[in-house]
Amino acid sequence: MLLTGFFERGYAARDFSNFDAQSQHLLVRHDIDMSISAAHEIASLERDIGVTSTYFVLLRSELYSPFSESGRTDLMKLAELGHEIGLHLDASLYADEATALDEAAAWECDLLERLIDQPVRIISLHRPVQSLIDTENTLGGRPHTYQRRYFSEIGYCSDSRGEWGHGHPFEHQAITNKSALQLLTHPIWWTGEAANPTVRLDRFLRGRHETLGCALAENCSIFEMGGKV
Repeated sequence: MLLTGFFERGYAARDFSNFDAQSQHLLVRHDIDMSISAAHEIASLERDIGVTSTYFVLLRSELYSPFSESGRTDLMKLAELGHEIGLHLDASLYADEATALDEAAAWECDLLERLIDQPVRIISLHRPVQSLIDTENTLGGRPHTYQRRYFSEIGYCSDSRGEWGHGHPFEHQAITNKSALQLLTHPIWWTGEAANPTVRLDRFLRGRHETLGCALAENCSIFEMGGKV
């Protein structure tokens, strides 16, 4: 498991509110881009090895809904396992302007807090706008994961698109320096049978098609009987 490799190198998992940039502290971040159920699988594995991390959930997505029965159930399981839930804000859905983004973040955080009945203390950005990267600006009165203290003052490593775009984490300069690192992973790349990113996405799409079919059958009897609209 990737995390055990960090622990073998002397690292300890910490949250975004409690770390030292000059220490071997690992900020474990998961952006839920496609599947809350996949996130739950990862969360359970982390709990088994004594790790708590932060999971960031989208409120506005065509791929899943945290407000659905299954979505909220899986989301609450993350909290029950001891993990923190943050907002994954899709900044591209709003005007690239400070006030608009700030208001959007505050509004979405309020919705998420009502959904999970606990505070939302931090935000990550989905498709982040350049104006927010490597700054000290907050969003909705909360810190976000692309602020300077998390993004450039410590190491940063991400598996976006199913690849380590900044090089493998164990080869990062932060590891050599024995300093803090933010590790971003997306659960979709780490669940199910091992495969390349394209195969994983195809598998996810087939699963979503099956889920949609079951929902249609439950809500429309003519579909259940094999009829066509």
